[in-house]
Amino acid sequence: MRRRSGTVAVAGRPNAGKSTLVNALVGTKVAIVSDKPQTTRRRVLGMLDRPDGQIVFVDTPGLHKPLHRLNRVMLDEAMEAILDVDVVLLVIDAAEPEGAGDRHALELVAKAKPPRLAVLNKVDLVAKPKLLPRMAALAATGLFDEIVPVSALTGDGLDRLPALLVSKLPEGDDLYPAGTLTTSDEKTRVAELIREKFLERTREEIPYGLGVVVEEWAHDEAKNLTRVKAILVVDKENHKRIVIGLGGQLIRDAGTAARLEVEKTFGRRFFLDLHVVARPGWREDPRFLGTLSS
Repeated sequence: MRRRSGTVAVAGRPNAGKSTLVNALVGTKVAIVSDKPQTTRRRVLGMLDRPDGQIVFVDTPGLHKPLHRLNRVMLDEAMEAILDVDVVLLVIDAAEPEGAGDRHALELVAKAKPPRLAVLNKVDLVAKPKLLPRMAALAATGLFDEIVPVSALTGDGLDRLPALLVSKLPEGDDLYPAGTLTTSDEKTRVAELIREKFLERTREEIPYGLGVVVEEWAHDEAKNLTRVKAILVVDKENHKRIVIGLGGQLIRDAGTAARLEVEKTFGRRFFLDLHVVARPGWREDPRFLGTLSS
């Protein structure tokens, strides 16, 4: 049997569990995870090497109707990925009833060339009698080669997904050297992990207006210590106060959590120097959007 390799776009509406699924399949964190919608802003490539082939996952921002320039950039990235891969994997939150967002995601995925697969995620939260009609409705669309129920969180159903994906990829050599986990550089991954820890601790309005810019990066080989200065950018002054927290408690707690996560990910010591600035309208500023690390 000849080896197969290719790209798989992991798409779906916000908060469907796409990043959790990619991390579970790759076996390490390559995309940040949060219960806040629109967590993933960039296409993140995660690789899975198997004896029969190599899968290159493209974790896309959630498919949604854009409200700001930042949202439009995110949607453009998602659609670019969907239209330029070998396989599209649509992730659907089985625990949520079908709504307009799901129908919108189906319309966008329908523009992609086959093969297309659907994953019903979070089945650990759904009784089987409720799951079967959802699977039948997806099958009736005629869009998907396969419909796979899984739980990215518990791992239920994930074991058959990699082999299924490889079978849909074209024959050919690996796209990346064996052992590669992601193409995201260290600065981007650190910025994403910082943002993740603040998303976990802030109210729901903050994630839509929270960006991270890595301004300084210096590594001391002798001390095996990387010093990072990062700016957290928010839309409003009251958001700045929320991110800092009473007496600076939130920024200290989130900063410590981010440092521990970064050190665990990269296996060396980090010092994170975090600052918060309010920049009204930054999500509509194309020049500034180009400076974002996350």
